[in-house]
Amino acid sequence: MNQAQGGKRALMRCRGVRGATTADENSPQAILEATRELLYIMLRANQIEAEDVASIYFTTTEDLNATYPALAARQLGWYDAALMCGHEMQVPGGLEKCIRVMIHWNTTRSSKEVMHVYLRNARQLRPDRKSLPEIPLEEIAAAVQNIDFNTLKFNPDGSS
Repeated sequence: MNQAQGGKRALMRCRGVRGATTADENSPQAILEATRELLYIMLRANQIEAEDVASIYFTTTEDLNATYPALAARQLGWYDAALMCGHEMQVPGGLEKCIRVMIHWNTTRSSKEVMHVYLRNARQLRPDRKSLPEIPLEEIAAAVQNIDFNTLKFNPDGSS
C-alpha cells in the first residue's frame, strides 16, 4: 500500500482500464501495430507500471483472426501479466476490425482518475472520451524501436 496525503494509507484496489482501437486489415502486422499503439497510450495516460498489472483481456471482432492481440503486450515486455484473448459478440451494425482491451490494474487511484482510451475508428464507441493527453508518435516509435518483432512471432506448435 502507498501512503496518501495526511499520513493515511491509500487503499490498493484492482481497477479496470478499458480501451479500444481498430486495425486497418486482418493481418498480424496490422493487429499488432494497432494493439501496441493502444497499449502504449493506455499505459502512458494512466502511468501504469507493469508490476501493478494483474491481467489483460483482449477481444477482437470476428473479422480479426490473423494473430492474437495479446502478443503485442509480450512484444512490449509484459511477460508476467496473465493475458487472454477472445472474440466480441456479433452485434448487427457493430464496429468492424475492432480490438478491445481490459487491463486489470492494482492501483490506489479512484475510478474517476482512470483514463480509458479509444483510438482510430473506435472513438465513435465512446464519444465522451475524446480528450486524451497528446503523446507524440515519435515517443511511441522510440518506446518500441529496440524490439526485434520477428523474434516474438507466435509459434502455435511450440517448436523452434
